[in-house]
Amino acid sequence: MSAVKKVCIIAFNDLKKPRTYRREARKNYLALAKSKKRSTRKIRKTIRKQLGYVRRDLSYLEQYMSEGYALTSKEIKLFLTIQKIYEQQEYMYKNKTHSVENRIVSIERPYLRPIVRGKVKAPVEFGAKFDLSIDNEGYGRIETISFDAYNESTCLQNAVERFKTRTGFYPERVLVDQIYRTRNNRAYCKLHGIRLSGPKLGRPTEAAKEDKKQEYQDNTDRIEVERAFSLSKRCYGMGLIRTKLEETTLSSIALSVFVTNLFKIQARILFALFLLLRIFKFSTTDLSPNGA
Repeated sequence: MSAVKKVCIIAFNDLKKPRTYRREARKNYLALAKSKKRSTRKIRKTIRKQLGYVRRDLSYLEQYMSEGYALTSKEIKLFLTIQKIYEQQEYMYKNKTHSVENRIVSIERPYLRPIVRGKVKAPVEFGAKFDLSIDNEGYGRIETISFDAYNESTCLQNAVERFKTRTGFYPERVLVDQIYRTRNNRAYCKLHGIRLSGPKLGRPTEAAKEDKKQEYQDNTDRIEVERAFSLSKRCYGMGLIRTKLEETTLSSIALSVFVTNLFKIQARILFALFLLLRIFKFSTTDLSPNGA
């Protein structure tokens, strides 16, 4: 409903028509938005009227363009986005459904997609979704990034193969969350001699205690991945991305991970320098006459 309302307002601003018709469309929308009881019949009636308003505005624009009115590059993108939103809303209205493929939820950022996360605070999130891996050196790498909702378990095998391409061998163990422990991923890791973290399938064996100790250690080591996310959000700008273009948003996320790795390299260099200074200090003290 909110997307249809925005479409109606933007279309009328472009046409510079009298405000009376736009006020009528907004009044019709607010009559539903402010009502306490919203029956299915009333909702569909309001959606039908809003779609009629938008269809009428689009016909005005097409008529003006056929008469020689040229839209700017920015207006063309908005016009095409509004047309796509109208088609999606009309499809959902006619088929009596609430979902459609590649649904647009923002006119200014049509690349955003609603991603259902199931969290109490924010059950639906909007933005880029990506998988981050931490190698044995502690550096993070973006394995998969997309604005569409995808299954994270499909990214494990590609990430392991990229690790083999970089190093020349498969990792000894892979510490992952529960969603990655599918049967296909378990079979893939077993084939290449990789130990996948987490409990084994089937009934517990006699070595269950040792497996629990190993599982606890793997979960402790896997905290490094969660810490990388938290550190990037708190210190390196990943939680304050305000870019509106798709390319700049992806670049901001990549730069945040890059800066996180740079600070890790800087910390290791400083630690090495302090260690060398400490060794040099003790060596000069032992060689001095007072030290003897």
